[in-house]
Amino acid sequence: MENVAVRNEMKPLQKFFDDFLTRELFHNNWNNASRVPMVNILETDDAFEIEMAVPGMRKEDFTISLDNQVLNISAHLEEKVANEGNNEQYLRREFSYYAFQRTFNLPEFVEADKIKAKYENGLLRLYVPKKEEAKKKPAKAIHIQ
Repeated sequence: MENVAVRNEMKPLQKFFDDFLTRELFHNNWNNASRVPMVNILETDDAFEIEMAVPGMRKEDFTISLDNQVLNISAHLEEKVANEGNNEQYLRREFSYYAFQRTFNLPEFVEADKIKAKYENGLLRLYVPKKEEAKKKPAKAIHIQ
């Protein structure tokens, strides 16, 4: 009974992300899920911060777009091998191609024009600011007359 009360008191956006991530994990098979980068989503008073672990890539490998409040993050990495002039051959090669796509439905109260992305040390970070009216306001004392 306590869990139901706690869930009902959750912030609407936190509940949305929790529900989304749970549905996404159950709908992917484990083999496919292992190829999709895991994501951390942090909510602050002013913004959402999305972190995605994607080591071994360059920022040029990513495509990030926003269409009708749907944030799409995808990447395509194809390893090119030039064996000219050397006698080395792979006996087995399994990691010459890598691609993924993740999508997130953003709430209406984010500043879509101010989203920023940065890739550094294998971590893709997106900063998604909230509109002023959605930011948490400090507690206000009410004067009794």
